[in-house]
Formats: sequence, structure tokens, C-alpha cells
Amino acid sequence: EVQLVESGGGLVQTGGSLRLSCAAPGFTLDDYAIGWFRQAPGKEREEVSCISIRDGSVYYAYPTHGRFTISSDNAKNTMYLQMNSLSPEDTAVYYCAAEVRVLSRPICYSGMDYWGKGTLVTVSS
Repeated sequence: EVQLVESGGGLVQTGGSLRLSCAAPGFTLDDYAIGWFRQAPGKEREEVSCISIRDGSVYYAYPTHGRFTISSDNAKNTMYLQMNSLSPEDTAVYYCAAEVRVLSRPICYSGMDYWGKGTLVTVSS
């Protein structure tokens, strides 16, 4: 069974940075579309960024474009999300997700097969 474990959340001031990690022991990231989603209090879960190593596809949601960077370390089976210039609007529980990459599907969508339990990011004003 695919397991995803997020870490790196916490409290940061406006303008600060955090790096989230998603460990994926036991499977090869190359074969998967992997990504980050977030859910703010009282709001629906939304896409943040996704990546597919195999076909080189990368997606960033508009609010995060230019501030967040997704990356992966295949040797460590770990995906990262570097978040810069954070604002209170970025406060949310951040989840990582994955599924076997299928080219006919979007790289980033809410129906991905595997999900972590989330890590909380709080940005103070």
C-alpha cells in the first residue's frame, strides 16, 4: 500500500518561508504523478502544485505561481514544496497526493488515489 507522510508545517510570519516534505517510502516516484493540495478553514480543498517526473509535467495553481516550487528527490523517495513570500491566505492544511501517472488524466486533480494525512501551515499577519 502506498503511504504518504507530510512534514514541515508550522507557524510562520507573513513574508516568511517554509519547506514541506512528503515521504513516500516503498514506491518509485518516477512512476507517479505527485503533488500538493491544501484546505483552508471553511473552504474546499484546492490544488497547489503537482509534478510528473516521467513526462516532465509541472503544474502550479495561480495563487502559488512564482512563490512556491515543487521538487522531488527520487533517491529519498521524497517530494518537497518550497513556499516563499507566505501570506495569511496561505494558511491551510497541506496534503500530498499521488497516483500512477496516466497521460490521459490531469496531472493534478482531487481524485488522486493516495493521500497523506496533512500538515498544518499557519501564516500570521
